[in-house]
Order: sequence, then C-alpha cells, then structure tokens
Amino acid sequence: MRVSVVRKNVKLLPDSKRVVARYFMNGQERTQQMVLRIMMLDEKQVLQTLEQTLREFARRHRNISAVFFRHCERIRPIIEGMEIDYEAMSLDRKMLIGSYCTMEYAIESAAIFNPSIVEDFDQTGLEMGEKRVIISFRATGEGHISSIVFRRAILDRDNNLHIMKIGNHIDQAEIEHKTLFNKERFLTKLYEMHTTDKYIAQIMQDLPEEFEFAVLKNTLIEALKDPLIREERKVALEEILWLANSFYDLQFKHDSDITERVIFPISDSESRGIEDARFVRFVDDNGSDRVMATYTAYNGHTILPKLISTEDFYSFRVMPLHGEGAQNKNLALFPRKIKGKYAMLARIDGVNNYIMYSDRVTQWNTPILLQKPKFTWELTQIGNCGSPLWTEEGWLVITHGVGTMRRYCIGASLFDLDDPSKEIGRLTEPLLSPSEDEREGYVPNVVYSCGAIIHNNSLILPYAVSDYCSTYAVVDMVELLDALRKSK
Repeated sequence: MRVSVVRKNVKLLPDSKRVVARYFMNGQERTQQMVLRIMMLDEKQVLQTLEQTLREFARRHRNISAVFFRHCERIRPIIEGMEIDYEAMSLDRKMLIGSYCTMEYAIESAAIFNPSIVEDFDQTGLEMGEKRVIISFRATGEGHISSIVFRRAILDRDNNLHIMKIGNHIDQAEIEHKTLFNKERFLTKLYEMHTTDKYIAQIMQDLPEEFEFAVLKNTLIEALKDPLIREERKVALEEILWLANSFYDLQFKHDSDITERVIFPISDSESRGIEDARFVRFVDDNGSDRVMATYTAYNGHTILPKLISTEDFYSFRVMPLHGEGAQNKNLALFPRKIKGKYAMLARIDGVNNYIMYSDRVTQWNTPILLQKPKFTWELTQIGNCGSPLWTEEGWLVITHGVGTMRRYCIGASLFDLDDPSKEIGRLTEPLLSPSEDEREGYVPNVVYSCGAIIHNNSLILPYAVSDYCSTYAVVDMVELLDALRKSK
C-alpha cells in the first residue's frame, strides 16, 4: 500500500557567507619564520597592519581581536622556544601574530544536509496548532569537514514551516575538557577501538585508577616527540590522546542566536568531521527533559560514536559511547526509557538494524538483531533515520534503505511499545524516494533524514536531497499507521 507524501516547497541551501575564524598553523618551521618576520616590524607597522586587518574582518566576526589573541596564545610555546620574551610583546603585536594564525572557514559552503528536528523548550506565545522547533543540520565545507548548525522555526496549523532569519555571525563555544578519568572505563574503550594492546600497556600501566587528563596528555606528547617512533606506535598513542580529548563541555555566549552557534570539530577524534547528529527530546521517568543526540566523530581513519546533551542549546556536554554495541554509525536513542532502561537503535555491522538496552546512556552492550534488508530497495543495507517516535499504536521508526545504484530511500516500520524488538508492521515500498529533481547533488540519488517529529497528527519529515541541501515532507499519520498495520 503506497502512502501519500506531500513534499513542501522549502529548500535550505548551503550558504558560503557563513564563516568561522579558524585556527591555522602552517607547521612549526614556517611558523617560526613568520614570527621572526613580524618581530622585525616596528610598532607603527604592527598597528597599521593590524588596523587594516580589523577593518576588513571585524564586521564578519564577533570580537575577532579576542580570536587573534587566543590563536597567538596557542603558539606561545613556539615563540618562547625562539627565546622571545612573550610577556614583553605588545598586545597589538600578539594580535597581529594571531591574525596570521587565523583563517576563515566557510562551514556550509559545500552542503547543508541530514537534518534532525526537535520540539523547542520554549513554546510560549504561539497560536493554537503551532509548534516552535529547532532543526539541526550537518554542514560541510572545504575538505568535507562536517559540523553541526541549527535553525529555529515555527510549524503552523497547516504544517507550513516558517524558518527564522539567521544571525549575522558564527559563534564558537568555549571548551572545557574533562579533567579526571576512570582507568578501567578508559581502557575498555581503547580495547573496543582496537588500539594495539602493547602500546596501551606501556602508557597506562603506571597510571592510578583515577588519573588526571593533564598527566596522560603530557606523557603522550613526550612519547610522540621521539624522532624514531614507529608508525604503528605513533597511531596507537594518537588514538589514546584523541580518546582523552573526546570528553568536553561546550558553552556558548548568551548573546548569540541559535543560528549563530556552530558545533565545530574540536577534539582530535573528530578532526575530519562531526557526522549525522540524531537529536531527540528525551523525557526521563521523573519528568525532567533534555535534548540528546548521537553522532559519529571521524578523524580520517577511525570513527567514534559520541553523545551530546543539552538542556538549553547554550551548554553542551560531549562524551564517547562505550560497549560492544557502540560501534559503527547509525545509533539513535529512544525518547524515553522502556521498563526503566535506556533504549537505542544501531547498525553495528553496517547492514542490519539492532536494538539495545542499558542502565547507562553511555554504555551499550548485547545488541539484538531487529531488522534485516528485505525488499529490493534496501538489499544493500537498512538503518534508522533518527530516533523512534511514540504513537499510541507503537514506536514509529523511520528507516533508510540502500538499493541498486546506491540509491537511498526512506521507509517506515512500527514496533511494540512495551517490547520494541517486536515488529508490528513494515512498509513494503519506500515512503520517500528521490524524485527526478532531487537526484542531483554532492552524492546523487539520496534522500536521508536524521530525525522527524509528529505535529497536528502528521509526520513532519525533514530530509536531505542528495547530500547537498535539505527540505521536508508531510505524511498523514492516520494513513501511515493504517498502512503499517496492514503490511503484516
């Protein structure tokens, strides 16, 4: 039974004008040469060059002078290693050096895709039938580096999406790393990552059961300085370091609009991108709620599933996921506990859908096979398109399937509320396939979503168009649930 889908005439396109002031370091030797040349300028030349730079870039960034100073601080060890008195340098000279260690990066110049939608915490001042929502996107720029960006919008009573105007600047968060680690849990995650055992033992054996981040980091940095280090050992030590760097808190300024906040790759574990965040409004058994998301951190050769949590979209806590089930991509958290346990969807083998339960939201073991590819449009793989949605009929799971010519389609399944390992129904045909005008893009023939909501008894399904831009569709829930019940 084919389900009717209304594609809305809204298209969110990548915007190359949205830029961040990113740290730029061109190698130690070239940086030293650059610093020497700047040190040869007199104070008048320093001020003239700095003022020219500020005239050109201050209007494009909030407090760019503070960014310059912060980036100069990052190369302070190099400057002091050149026997230059850092404290004696003028503030203008430090900012000028920092400007040479800064570059603009267009965060969504290549694509803005794989959207996820959640209900906003603030629902005041709305008309009957309206809902304020926050939509997250995977933004991709030069070098295919991905970050998370946001838009705020209002859904009206006719399911039309009114997107709020975006802010003028991009704001990056202040970062605070976790300072204390449990050795046993840390070692378990390293083994799950398949880091070479002998190098783990060499580094970790002398650490106490609770160790400080700074101690481990200094030990690893010293070991990596060895000019004769073997490549296998170097990779293993870098993996230990980027795991330690993967626990951190983010704090955005309260004078920034949500459209100005970007979660840009920060730790070494995500240096090549933050991929496919699946946001969900999670309500705990005690009635408290927060927004959480699973995402994939990628550093160019290893992926690490991570969890991000917020109660206000200003402060975010980021941490890795652990356990045999915290592997591969495509994890999606249920919006509430089931029989007192957290529940998670996953695709740990890259092909099939699994479900897991846990007492801890960061620990996932014993995955249970849920779905295998079944229909011709999904025979390559099946996975989720975001967190399950609660309905009175059961858990609605929006899925994706990959078929011939690596074409991605979106499907739907229904599972028992008390035991979501039991499938009630599954659409035999795609709910959404790439239409003729959606086939072209960065990755052709793909429609994909990272999270939907139900509003006015309709499924609101934002989705990416061929990994380039995003739009959304609306599906009547009565028709969809009826089709799912009859599909068995």
